[in-house]
Amino acid sequence: MSNIIIAVDAMGGDNAPFEIIKGCVSASDKNKNIKIILVGREYDIQQELDKYKYDKSRIEIVNADEVIATDEVPTSAIKNKKNSSMVVGLNLLKSGDASAFISAGNTGALLTGAVTIIKRIKGVERPALGTLMPMENGKSALLIDAGANVDAKPSYLVQFAKMGSIYMENVLGIENPSVGLINIGAEKEKGNSLTKETYELLEKADINFVGNIEARDLFLGNVDVMICDAFVGNVVLKFAEGFVKSIMRIIKKELISSFLSKIGALLSSGAFKKLKKHFDYSEVGGAPFIGLSGLVVKAHGNSSEKDINGAINQCIKFIENDIVNKIQEKI
Repeated sequence: MSNIIIAVDAMGGDNAPFEIIKGCVSASDKNKNIKIILVGREYDIQQELDKYKYDKSRIEIVNADEVIATDEVPTSAIKNKKNSSMVVGLNLLKSGDASAFISAGNTGALLTGAVTIIKRIKGVERPALGTLMPMENGKSALLIDAGANVDAKPSYLVQFAKMGSIYMENVLGIENPSVGLINIGAEKEKGNSLTKETYELLEKADINFVGNIEARDLFLGNVDVMICDAFVGNVVLKFAEGFVKSIMRIIKKELISSFLSKIGALLSSGAFKKLKKHFDYSEVGGAPFIGLSGLVVKAHGNSSEKDINGAINQCIKFIENDIVNKIQEKI
């Protein structure tokens, strides 16, 4: 019998419902200990599911006639669209009918819905998006906040550091994870009022705080948890994704520019495949809202089958390591 039930917003994201459903079918084939609830327009979901062979006992449909668009105002969308795939999915998590909820839809609406429906862990001021990023040394570091709190207070960032440390210790098995504050300089006195005050508080916190980390050093892997407000975090995340894609396109263009370079490309194909895999963000698939009383994961807006697989794997690790309760115990 399945012991992990994951609800998925089948209508959220640029590639819904096609890639969302494809990813869910694939994940259910690979993970025999999960059951997936696809939330959305039943007819559309069933039409897509009929294209695949799958275990019907492990994929269920819950109908939701409305869809929250990416350009809708979050607060009014959550309030007025009670029968949307997002709100229905969040309520499945609230009621205990699901252990986690995944959506590639409107980020603001998902955060608003998660805070109002699922609620924060007692003592947590604001939940934060945490996303794992590949490092040069082959490890991964957690970027938090990657998109939830654009206007943050120093106390928020201190809690992000604590919650991020708990996540890395329990999900990735890193003992006493190191924490760095993203700033414009390594010196303590650098930065704006937010980073300066946060630095002072982090020094006193019961975590392994190692100081500021500059943007040029983010991918060296010198720290396990990278702390910032969501404005900085979202810029870092999207710049990194765009930069990696641009570099890959430039390399590909240069490698086919001449006969000799084509020969070199052929000889180096294995190395380039490893490089591409190293920076493949779809392996992660999504970012959990850390600090909520239930597990809500925001998948990329343009999620593919692989991204949804990654998001589901994130949920499994999060649930198996009981992250919500561990944060609740320590905050």
